[in-house]
Amino acid sequence: MIFVYVIAGVVVLIAIWTVLIFNHLIRLGNEAKRGWSNIDVQLKRRTDLIPNLVEAVKGYAAHERQVFEDVTAARTAMQQASGPAQAGEANKQATAAIGRLFAVSEAYPALRASENFQKLQDELTDTEDKIAAARRYYNQTVYQYNTRLQSFPDLIVAKLGGFHEREFFALDSPAEAGLPNVDFSSGPAP
Repeated sequence: MIFVYVIAGVVVLIAIWTVLIFNHLIRLGNEAKRGWSNIDVQLKRRTDLIPNLVEAVKGYAAHERQVFEDVTAARTAMQQASGPAQAGEANKQATAAIGRLFAVSEAYPALRASENFQKLQDELTDTEDKIAAARRYYNQTVYQYNTRLQSFPDLIVAKLGGFHEREFFALDSPAEAGLPNVDFSSGPAP
């Protein structure tokens, strides 16, 4: 009789353990979804700012057609991106295109002094900061989620529950992301 109680107790403990792991994986998966939603909101905000920025620069630099086409193509790619990998690639393309747009604006002092252009530039910078913060949150949550999926004994429940790893939202190297590469290794200039 005691043997039956011991077996029943073990079965109940395993059931409780399985439910706890399952619920924890569900919570982490939902946090990852929320994190991606935060990134998506900021990417859409950035996408919405781009036409206004292009129009502001077009008035001063109408002959820079290729830059405008690149920015428009990058915006379209961001709108059509589905998932972290495509969004990361589209984000990289948009960052480079916007960088070229700002480079064009440097040649027009009246544009740089324009209050509308300054406001758009500030909003874009704020959005970039929000994208970076949302990306950090999302990637940390995905890291925790994926680690749990790969760790024993959680991987047993994950396989039985049909859980799958999630993609990170990553940028490539700073040079590929459109950021300047600073190198002071050659010493001071003569």
